[in-house]
Amino acid sequence: MGISALIGLKSTALLCSSYITRKLGLKWFSYPLLYASLISYLVSVASHPSINLPLLLGKSTDGSFPVWSKIIFAPFLIFIRIFVPVRRFKRREPLYTEISDGLYVGGWPTSLEDLPPGEISVIDCTCELPKCRALNGKAYLCVATWDTRAPQPSQIESAVRWASRKRAQKKPIYVHCAFGECPFLF
Repeated sequence: MGISALIGLKSTALLCSSYITRKLGLKWFSYPLLYASLISYLVSVASHPSINLPLLLGKSTDGSFPVWSKIIFAPFLIFIRIFVPVRRFKRREPLYTEISDGLYVGGWPTSLEDLPPGEISVIDCTCELPKCRALNGKAYLCVATWDTRAPQPSQIESAVRWASRKRAQKKPIYVHCAFGECPFLF
């Protein structure tokens, strides 16, 4: 299931919860649920393949989110930060795979133990997850992309040039999306 469908289902559940809590007289609980629902609908639309607007969340090239994005999109950003590790834990698959000598593909790393060995250079293909602290001091390139979506051709070309320079320096490359499924790589 793509991210737009998953978040669309979540937003519908939140909207129904907001309606029910309002009908039960819990008016003040319904407002945060309604807000979370509206933000989730917005993300669902922006991540739809026909729109594909990863810039909506404002993730910068250094992997951080601006304060305005953290405030406005907090319901979604908190959800995705919880959802990704839970899904990873349930699947119990290795986080990354070496697909060629010095080229690794995998999911969003949350610690140094999640990274391949060596002085790794990282290409981050997520727009919904921040750069983890374990990557501080490592060569890093953010290619903001919704999960299950491919980057734009110009982004791919830029990432390939960057990775080629790093490989010329004999540094391994780790390309990651949220879950390590990176369909655009295969």
